[in-house]
Amino acid sequence: MRSATQSGCRAVDYHRYSSDAQRAASIEDQARICQERIRNEGWVYVRSYQDRAMSGASRLRPAYQKLLDDARRHQFDVVVAESLDRLSRDQEDVAHLYKQLTFAGVRLLTLSEGFISELHVGLSGTMGALYLKHLAEKTRRGLRGRVEAGRSGGGNSYGYDLVVKPDADGNTERGLRKKNEPQALIVLRILTDYAAGKSPRSIAKDLNTLGIPGPSGGTWSPSAINGNSGRGTGILNNELYVGRIVWNRLRYIKNPSTGKRESRLNGPNDWILKDAPELRIVPQQLWDKVKARQRAMTRDTRPNTGSAKATDGFWQHQRPRYLLSGLMKCGCCGANYTKYGANRFACAAARDRATCRNSLTIRGDVLEASILAGLKTRLMEPAQFEKFAKAFVAESNRQRMTAKAVKANTRADIDVVERQIKRLVDAILAGADALPLNVKLKELDAKKSRLAEQLEVVPDEMPLLHPALAVVYRDSVAALASALYDDREGRQAFERIRSMIEEVRLTPVEGELAVELRGDLAGVLKTAGRANQAPDIAKENALQIKMVAGARNSYCSHGLECGFEHEVGHALAEVQDSMQF
Repeated sequence: MRSATQSGCRAVDYHRYSSDAQRAASIEDQARICQERIRNEGWVYVRSYQDRAMSGASRLRPAYQKLLDDARRHQFDVVVAESLDRLSRDQEDVAHLYKQLTFAGVRLLTLSEGFISELHVGLSGTMGALYLKHLAEKTRRGLRGRVEAGRSGGGNSYGYDLVVKPDADGNTERGLRKKNEPQALIVLRILTDYAAGKSPRSIAKDLNTLGIPGPSGGTWSPSAINGNSGRGTGILNNELYVGRIVWNRLRYIKNPSTGKRESRLNGPNDWILKDAPELRIVPQQLWDKVKARQRAMTRDTRPNTGSAKATDGFWQHQRPRYLLSGLMKCGCCGANYTKYGANRFACAAARDRATCRNSLTIRGDVLEASILAGLKTRLMEPAQFEKFAKAFVAESNRQRMTAKAVKANTRADIDVVERQIKRLVDAILAGADALPLNVKLKELDAKKSRLAEQLEVVPDEMPLLHPALAVVYRDSVAALASALYDDREGRQAFERIRSMIEEVRLTPVEGELAVELRGDLAGVLKTAGRANQAPDIAKENALQIKMVAGARNSYCSHGLECGFEHEVGHALAEVQDSMQF
């Protein structure tokens, strides 16, 4: 492995810009100056990683993730970026990136800070986190000022139009609203029908039958009408319709596991309320009737853990998440197939919005078991186990060799530092000027500590593969369906197999649903044919499943195209916690 300070080492560059803060040409500007630095250093340029119009507050960026993956496979020796905040503005993510690159033996260089060390990670990460915090505070302060002035605090509501006009000073005045009269009549109709006893689903179907566009320009759904009364969402709960602006009801926090924002309800004392009588659409009497019906129909849907309600029949029969949930699509309209009863799925557009004529339903367990039965049959073939074993051994050996090499190099660096420290100590004892030598001693001691920390990160050399690998593989395949739903062991395999299914399209043909499986999983199963059925669902007819291979190719972690059988091999290994290496 080449040092990043040597000429001829392999270098890549990373660039990013945020759509709200920079222009698209910023990517080209960053690439030009980074590649000039690479040429000046005499390094070999490999490739560029670019994330366009993406925030640095999240690590869920395609090019960023590809950079990390290629680093683990030792595709380059040094990463060059304009500054550390191009890679991430999150303090935890910066530290994670540095650890991953260090473990892979890759150095990180930015044009602003030079070669990155632990000191840069701490300071730059802190500055990036403070920048995001201050930016959020300034944004909220500006939005609150607009709300206090009776303006919109962001976004718009169905029934209103945003107005932009110049103020007395000639500047553009934003955030003003006026009633949209046609939409206001629809709002009145919805609340009147609900107060009269109609359900949100029936109201949505009526509006769609009349061809009235929904809030986003598409069709109406029950959730757009019903919303959440506690959070003030949905047509039935928008207090702007009675001339009251409510702002700061919700706050948004980024989930560190997914990188996605999640809403949290603020306490009433934190809400900002402002009367706007000129925006009232709904008479108070009608609004009170709607709220009275909502209260009469309210039930506690979030009981406390351990309470009597948490253990009653309703909560004991919560339905499990299916492997194919969210992947089933209607072949007629493209809408999702969603839960309809205990274990059946139906077209959401037909059931909730009356915009599709596909009324056929399907049992989720039958469809899932048919696909998994075909997968198990295929994986039981000797040729598939041979593929799994060869790839698994190759990957395990690669990881073992990498860890061993990194440990050896780090120990060698520590030996060099210790010899330098010994020479300095000997010089001081021989009567040399101790003041400058003490400064150098502190630097070397700090370097030794950093190297020792890096050594601890590298795992110990793994023992040889388990001798019962074939037996474990056979048992894993046989228990595939149940293992996928094991909370402790199966989550990674569950998500891996889901990622290999692009779509399950369900289309009515002569009174029955034709099933078309699309994605990499289809390449494992037969091109066409009847899938085997599980014994407990034998009463259901066999499913005719058409297979359409996905456009993606599957690559194993060492970069070889190996097909989905190999990927499932990785998944099965993750399921089996009993397999020790």
